[in-house]
Amino acid sequence: MDIAERPTGAVKKPGGTAAMAFIIATVLIDALAFALIIPVLPALLMELTGQGLGPAAAWGGLATFIFAMAQFFCSPVLGGLSDRFGRRPVLLMSLAALAADFLLMGLAHALWVFFGARLLSGIFAATYATATAYVTDITPSENRAQRFGWIGAAMGVGFVIGPAIGGLLGELSPRAPFFAAAAFAGINAVFGYFAMRESLTDENRRAFSWRRANPFGTLLRLFRIEGLGTTVVIFFFVNLAGFVYPAIWTYALMAKFGWTESQVGISLAYYGVIFAVSQIVMVPFLLKHLGERRAIWVSIACQITTLTVVATATAGWQIYLILNLALISSIFGPAMQKIMTERVASNAQGELQGGLAALNGTILVISPLIYTQLFSVFESGELGVRFAGAPFVMAAVFSLTGLVLFLSRRQIEKS
Repeated sequence: MDIAERPTGAVKKPGGTAAMAFIIATVLIDALAFALIIPVLPALLMELTGQGLGPAAAWGGLATFIFAMAQFFCSPVLGGLSDRFGRRPVLLMSLAALAADFLLMGLAHALWVFFGARLLSGIFAATYATATAYVTDITPSENRAQRFGWIGAAMGVGFVIGPAIGGLLGELSPRAPFFAAAAFAGINAVFGYFAMRESLTDENRRAFSWRRANPFGTLLRLFRIEGLGTTVVIFFFVNLAGFVYPAIWTYALMAKFGWTESQVGISLAYYGVIFAVSQIVMVPFLLKHLGERRAIWVSIACQITTLTVVATATAGWQIYLILNLALISSIFGPAMQKIMTERVASNAQGELQGGLAALNGTILVISPLIYTQLFSVFESGELGVRFAGAPFVMAAVFSLTGLVLFLSRRQIEKS
């Protein structure tokens, strides 16, 4: 069955409350584990390389590139496996690999070990995609945007707690947050083994196909779905812009304002609070009053504004002020996810999420090459000017491209 085809008959939705609680806990702990290491990653890379902040950013970009390539090729495979064998085994495997990844990074005393850990993580990077497919399995269409918002809120809370803890642990050792992250991920994997029930019903399973698991074929099928092609392009550009934050946030703020690991951690915690409030309160409120399509273009416009101000900010307080716009800009994800899941068959949600993960893998391949290298060039003054905000200007251009495409698409639909 093609990804765009819909099986006939009603699809039974498994019970949702307990399952949602586990998924929210999974996303929360995973976000916490990832956020723990963000403030100390530059220090670890400088320790491993013996070089300064600019080269460390370039090495960090290369590590992200390796992760992204592995994710790009493996995510559609894991998505197809989850459509065949269920979400539970794929999610548990991903959680276990995540714990091993953090442990290896914490133990690394050579760059090749660090890069090996990033490769392992990229191969099994299906936690969020599989969790989203799980939510789609157990949630009626009309409630999906709200529940995707809950997942986003869990990520936000993780980013509230994680950077603060990571920054404090980083004062002891740049490796301490990695061990803490490995412990959190490992505990979550064990908890999931005993607590997680399968969400994919037998009638919605389908045979695994290597042809369908090809990332290029999966992306091509996403573009071919009626009404989804342009949406995928918009998703690509807006997410490419958003990836500037994990790629360069720590490096840029240290370069612009001389912030320490703790100060970076506090800024990320503040953003996490704003993001969580947005997902819990603003997503259902604005989607109800604006509708998905209007909420999307408003959120993209807010993202452009945020990126521009971050790029040109001259004081740290300006960063905190503009981050409040995340109350609106972070609505993009849940609204877009809801639209996409409604255009894909129930037995192909894993393939859809695997395809989107592959698309994000493509973004991860491109974004470090753009943002970290751009930062390295401008931070070093090689072009005769030092401007640490250059990556955020480029990200704003990508967001503007997505906004123009979205508004143009709406005009075509109206004509």
